[in-house]
Amino acid sequence: MASIEPRGPRQIWKALIWSLKGLVAAWRHEASFRFEAYLAVVLVPLGLWLGNGAVEKLLLAGTPLLVMSAELLNSGIEAVFDRISPQFDALAGRAKDMGSAAVFLLMLLVLMTWGLLLGPRAWAYWIH
Repeated sequence: MASIEPRGPRQIWKALIWSLKGLVAAWRHEASFRFEAYLAVVLVPLGLWLGNGAVEKLLLAGTPLLVMSAELLNSGIEAVFDRISPQFDALAGRAKDMGSAAVFLLMLLVLMTWGLLLGPRAWAYWIH
């Protein structure tokens, strides 16, 4: 349903509060989200430190945040389907599997990004 409230600081504040509630709920109820958050606590600062230039820093630090975003969406999909029907449904299972696949593909993106950007430097370091 479309919001009829005027946009402004109050609406932005409410959106921030709802977003924080979502992060807290994910932290409390989703083990995968907690694991990805722990990884992000390490990878985001490391990416900002190791990246050469703004683009590399953004790619190294941003990709773990993309994984967490997809995990939030996947968890939301799962929660909705679990609320609608706790018994198994093929379409609900497919939707849940697709959400999980999205998270997996973004994890591969993290590995590829870190490997392609830092792999050559690590290789050069170990050879010399």
